[in-house]
Amino acid sequence: MKLTVLTENYAGDKFEAEHGLSYLIEHNNHKILFDTGATDVFLRNAKILNIDIKNEINTVVLSHGHWDHGGGLEYLNNKTLITHPSSFIKRYRKKDKSSIGLTLSEDELKEKFKIIKTSKPYIINDNMIFLGEIPRLNKFEAKKTSFIDSKRKLDFVPDDSALVLLNKEEIIIVTGCSHSGICNIVDYAQKKFKRSKIKAVIGGFHLKENNVQTQKTIEFLKKCNISEIYPSHCTAEPALEAFEQDFKFDRVKTGMTLTFWE
Repeated sequence: MKLTVLTENYAGDKFEAEHGLSYLIEHNNHKILFDTGATDVFLRNAKILNIDIKNEINTVVLSHGHWDHGGGLEYLNNKTLITHPSSFIKRYRKKDKSSIGLTLSEDELKEKFKIIKTSKPYIINDNMIFLGEIPRLNKFEAKKTSFIDSKRKLDFVPDDSALVLLNKEEIIIVTGCSHSGICNIVDYAQKKFKRSKIKAVIGGFHLKENNVQTQKTIEFLKKCNISEIYPSHCTAEPALEAFEQDFKFDRVKTGMTLTFWE
């Protein structure tokens, strides 16, 4: 299984960066695009790597309906798009009412993609599963939000999901932003697929400070005995530094390629 970082907050050598996330995932002769970042940066970085996204990729998984994960959908056509039904709602920041939703409406996206909407786990192929809506069971995650919807109700991003990759008795979990809680995601994935070992977790953890939530998250993930961990994107510097005290990992940058299963 190989994961190539096409969009991230931090730039690797000769690659561009933006506030966003996009990964190319290759596993057992299948290729999918997980999120598209905010703009066409993912395409420009892919070109440097001699990856032809428009012709090589047929399936896009959208982790949730925020601009920094789905803005790049504008630059793609004629693909299958898999996501939660709530990804298309209008949503805003509470503090200034600025929009944080997708840059294209659901109707506009329907003209460009075959859309599969599901709140349940969706089998993409034998080794790739979109998790759907994540049960929020623990007491320290996903309890606050800085977002509202078009009716001015609190938006806890119910569409926030993740991707699970399977290989024998192991799983890899790929997250977008973990608004639903990275521990909730890991717990759900492990229980749902009854695999005893988590090979890796990579993606945004939505942790900003080295606070109680971050420390409880670290404690939880340590107990899971995860072989490799890569907090990225919306994991801010204070939280990253806290993770580095307990886990060894390379900072995720554009252009990076990670190989987990040969």
